[in-house]
Amino acid sequence: MGVGEIAGLIAAIAFAILAGFMIYPLIRLGKLFDQIAQTVKDTGDHAIPALDESVTTVQQVNKSLEDVNKISEAASTTANNVGALTDLYGSFLGKPVIKIASAVYALKSTAQSFMNNRTADRAQNKGE
Repeated sequence: MGVGEIAGLIAAIAFAILAGFMIYPLIRLGKLFDQIAQTVKDTGDHAIPALDESVTTVQQVNKSLEDVNKISEAASTTANNVGALTDLYGSFLGKPVIKIASAVYALKSTAQSFMNNRTADRAQNKGE
């Protein structure tokens, strides 16, 4: 055996030892990749039903919001109708009621003035 053959043999043994040391980390790395693949698969299996449930929830919320919109539109229409009726009654009954109230106030003021003048005249006549 020559020097070249011995060097080749040493290199082969060193390579075999290096390969032996690398087998364990490579096996661990393979197991890690298997676990990652399983985790991704499990996550996908659980994520799809969760997404389906969230879509259903969003659809129900949208339906509820549509119902709320219908209710608020009905309430707005009712408020507008009540406002229109109030304006109608105000214009139809308001002016005559104001005229009657002012006429009654004028009669009351006149009657009080007349009564005060009569009382003052009587007091003057008694004082003379």
